[in-house]
Amino acid sequence: MKTTFPLAGRRTAVIGAGVVGLATAYALARRGARVHLIDRSTGPAMGTSFANGAQLSYAYTDAMAGPAVWKQLPGLLFGNDRCFRARNSLDLDYFRWGLSFLRNATAGRNRRNTLDVLALAQASREEMDALLERHPIQFEHRVAGKLHVYYSAEAFHTARAMVELKQAHGVRQWLVSPEEAMGIEPALAGATGMAGAVYSPEEAVGDPWRFATGLLEILRRDYAVEASFNRRVTALRRDGQHWQVHSAQRTVQTFDQVVVCTGIDAARLLRPLGIRVPVMAVKGYSFTAPCGSRAPTTSITDTSRKLVFARLGSSIRVAGLAEVNEWDTTPEAARVRDLVDLARASLPQAADYDQVASHWAGLRPVTPTSAPVIRAASPGLALNLGHGMLGWTLAMGSAERLAAVLHHAR
Repeated sequence: MKTTFPLAGRRTAVIGAGVVGLATAYALARRGARVHLIDRSTGPAMGTSFANGAQLSYAYTDAMAGPAVWKQLPGLLFGNDRCFRARNSLDLDYFRWGLSFLRNATAGRNRRNTLDVLALAQASREEMDALLERHPIQFEHRVAGKLHVYYSAEAFHTARAMVELKQAHGVRQWLVSPEEAMGIEPALAGATGMAGAVYSPEEAVGDPWRFATGLLEILRRDYAVEASFNRRVTALRRDGQHWQVHSAQRTVQTFDQVVVCTGIDAARLLRPLGIRVPVMAVKGYSFTAPCGSRAPTTSITDTSRKLVFARLGSSIRVAGLAEVNEWDTTPEAARVRDLVDLARASLPQAADYDQVASHWAGLRPVTPTSAPVIRAASPGLALNLGHGMLGWTLAMGSAERLAAVLHHAR
């Protein structure tokens, strides 16, 4: 990637130091911008990026809103679905987001939105490869391949159309029988009732927190990026040709440009500026446990229970559950138990479920289309947020797209 000089020397605040914010800082610093990362947490990737599903899903970019949502709607709205539910409220933003989400739950829009994100994911894979060639980072990264396992013949049949759609766009992905799936991943011998699977051999895994800490070290050492942690931004104010960033510590810093990468916190920060972003919190959970006697080496997605299994060295990361409009990051003990029980039922010997090392909950920032918001919001102010379940996957490509937005805005 050639340096684009219009950003050189521009004092730039990147607010949010998750994987998206760090990737954005990297893309801008490489182009000569003077970058200052600001985050409310004690270190990088302490929010939604910290312990997510660990899967880099470059092929599986299926939009969350699709025709299947209509069948799930009663369970979603009335809490009958153990895996996918919503906290109903009278909040106007919740209704706006929900109606827009349902408008996107058609076959045509689902295909369009899936392909939009697929293009970004493919670009992101290329940027990740280029980063690791330039700056090797140790974060348990490997190409593991992925099996999306279906337990419903109807759902497996529906998956065929999406596979064919993505194959036409150069994706290596195909349908396999239960026997073929078990041949690819013997750990699936513990699963019962499989209708079939979708196999994506080029999918990868990695520890997002280790990636983030490694990238931050490189940013500081090689690109003179500054980072301020334990600093909660309370307001953004335009000051002539510059932007003021106000924090809870009563500090005010002035920048030439600001990029907001704060996920679900963006709405609070941007609303006083008259900027609305269609982002909804979808709470998810994960736990990390020692590998069991039949731990998979291939990434596994159980589409029925809505779980993902990813092997990270000697540990297994299991992530799942989706709670729409839930804004509290506190892990609820009952929901952690639900996740462990679901995982045990799915792959009984994948992990040592009695020795869970850690559990976590995070808020995924989801748009109605499942595509992130990457745009200039006003002169000197840009947005890179709303990556939903795929922030880890899309971070590097989104950062490049954001850099292009700022380049053309100059």
